[in-house]
Formats: sequence, C-alpha cells, structure tokens
Amino acid sequence: MRLRTAKDRLKVEHSIIGGVRGVLEDLLRANPEIRSVIPGVIRPVRDAKGKVKVRVTVPTQNGWKAIALSAGARQELFVSTPMGKAELERAFEKAGAFRE
Repeated sequence: MRLRTAKDRLKVEHSIIGGVRGVLEDLLRANPEIRSVIPGVIRPVRDAKGKVKVRVTVPTQNGWKAIALSAGARQELFVSTPMGKAELERAFEKAGAFRE
C-alpha cells in the first residue's frame, strides 16, 4: 500500500469556504484511517461567523456527513471513514474546528 498525502484524500469538486481547507488538511494528516473528504455545496448563512465550526450530522454508506460553518457560509462535507461519530468529532476538534 502506498502512502497517500492529504492532497490525495481531499477531493476538491467545489471550492472550499475560508478557513476550512486548513482544518481538513490537518484532519487528514493526523488521521490516516480517513479515506477521503469530499466538500459539497456551499450556501450562505447569517450565523456562520468567527472560527470554523463543524457538526457531524448523519451516517452515510461509507462514513459521515458533516456541516462546516465559516465566513458567512455553510458547506457539506462527506467523510469516508470507519470512525464512529464521537471519534470523528474529536478528530475535527484536534484539527482546529470547534464543535457546533
């Protein structure tokens, strides 16, 4: 198995809202069990101010869906991982995101 860098596992199909890319790169660097993170749709919201906040919401077929809030917008994140919800939330906190 070849070693994968964070860039190989961060699938950039859309743009990423301000501050979230660094959190995702730190998350992937520190957690090799995360197979990939796919940022989704960005929508403007009024209450997304200050530091990056991430809320892990629902399980998906191969991991979790999360919502990132930052810079006046929210963005869906699809995380492919065998980690549980609490473990993934702790990993996001260690990467610099605050729990929503």
